[in-house]
Amino acid sequence: MNKKKLIKWCIVAVIIALIVIVLMGDMRSNSLSWQWLLPLVIGAFVAWGWDPDGTGAAADDGMPAYDPQTGGLMERLRRVKWTRWVRFGIVSALFLAWVVWLGNPWVLLAWLLLADIYLTQFIPWTWWRGVKSGAVRTVMGWVDAIVYALVLVYFLFLFVGQNYQIPSSSLEKTLLTGDFLWVNKMVYGPRVPQTPLHFPLAQNTLPIVNCKSYIEWPQFDYHRLKGIRDIRRGDIVVFNVPSGDTVAVNCPNPDYYTLCYEAGMHVMGGHSGATLEQIKQAGREYIASHEGEFGKVITRPVDRRDNYVKRCVGLPGEALSVVDGEVVINGRHISEPEHVQYMYYVATTGSIDNATFERLGIAVEDRHNAEGGYLMPLTGAMVEQLRRLPIVTDVQRALAGEGDALLTYPLGYDYGWSHLDYGPVTIPKRGMTITLDDKNLSLYERCIHAYEGNELERRADGTILINGKPATSYTFKMNYYWMMGDNRDNSLDSRYWGFVPEDHIVGTPMVVLVSFDKDKPLNNGGLRWNRVWRTPNPDKLEQ
Repeated sequence: MNKKKLIKWCIVAVIIALIVIVLMGDMRSNSLSWQWLLPLVIGAFVAWGWDPDGTGAAADDGMPAYDPQTGGLMERLRRVKWTRWVRFGIVSALFLAWVVWLGNPWVLLAWLLLADIYLTQFIPWTWWRGVKSGAVRTVMGWVDAIVYALVLVYFLFLFVGQNYQIPSSSLEKTLLTGDFLWVNKMVYGPRVPQTPLHFPLAQNTLPIVNCKSYIEWPQFDYHRLKGIRDIRRGDIVVFNVPSGDTVAVNCPNPDYYTLCYEAGMHVMGGHSGATLEQIKQAGREYIASHEGEFGKVITRPVDRRDNYVKRCVGLPGEALSVVDGEVVINGRHISEPEHVQYMYYVATTGSIDNATFERLGIAVEDRHNAEGGYLMPLTGAMVEQLRRLPIVTDVQRALAGEGDALLTYPLGYDYGWSHLDYGPVTIPKRGMTITLDDKNLSLYERCIHAYEGNELERRADGTILINGKPATSYTFKMNYYWMMGDNRDNSLDSRYWGFVPEDHIVGTPMVVLVSFDKDKPLNNGGLRWNRVWRTPNPDKLEQ
């Protein structure tokens, strides 16, 4: 490789990496995130491998700058060099293996396109190499290499895995805010894209222009390719948040349904005799009439909803409850992760210094001042360390907040539950049939209607209609899971938006690529070296 080729190889790599960084929202003012080293290397490799002589997609060793194919099929094939046949054979083998994995023989038709690109060139893929203008040839050469690299990254992110940034503290201290993960989609099997026309490096919104990064048509039915294994209890799972089907774009958190309920309660002055549906409708109307505050209300397809990461604690068909924050499955307490956190009130005779907070690993955003002390999420080990401090007089668990029962799932129904004491609920399983009644319909109506696509109606006389027909039972079409954060008092999880359908599952984190502490400068502890290339799930729950 000569110097000119090496320079182009590196520049294409940097361009790909910068595009990824900007679109994934990780451009920092004082650093360039190392989490994109993998896409950078991949982008560089494929750009060079596709365009080794700097002459475009159809080039090969020893070929002239522009050599349009002419003649009939057999004449074109005779002129193809053996090196190009080798390259075409490798690409064909990979493509055929992918088709077998997809299980869709119609995709084989795309092999004819590959054959034309590599061999026959009936379509003038490299027309620009015959243009007299040197500027056009140069620009199109770059476009050719970059587009091909983006296409490969697109398929890599769809079917193999992708990067994911931990945006909140819901899984601390297992995963920290600022961790960058590599999420493996092949463990549970990748989903075939339900929204195939989307920009490969943005989940749902293009930055700067602030518009959708996808086109909603066409929409394909859910289909998951064969994976290595099923989800197990204790797995950390990345998934599309179920409550993200409808979003007020200026206010993504709390979710749209909680916004409607809280706004409706405000408008109606509390319950005041109004039905739950009247409260929600008042909230929807309020949000729609205040677009400047909440933004436009939009819907999103399943695979374009925001990604969340939580720990799977409940599997399909199990009976789950939460007792004082601890998970109970089928009547048996399951062991907690070592780093599970609860909110504590820490009574002190003075202020705790920053050095102590940093030694304990308590982030700035978690240090809440309270009367006579602090309110903080702590692990069991952190509680014991705090109790040994001379200025600490007491450490006590904090109680659930007032009104928490109405905000837990199902929203607005007073089951007397809180995020610390919840359930029991039975997690739906594919093929499982339940009897429907007024008491449990609110638990499963989103599964029946929103996730499995049935028309659901509850009449004033108590009759339940599914797809226009009276129903006293329902058989589920999908498996569902119960996800919770290890930071039990500071996690928006299944206790607030319910069951996670199998078609929302993305993958499981395999490794922490790099980790940044936003409370520190990069050159003074901002890069957490002790977390680089470590397992994201060191302590799984009991199976």
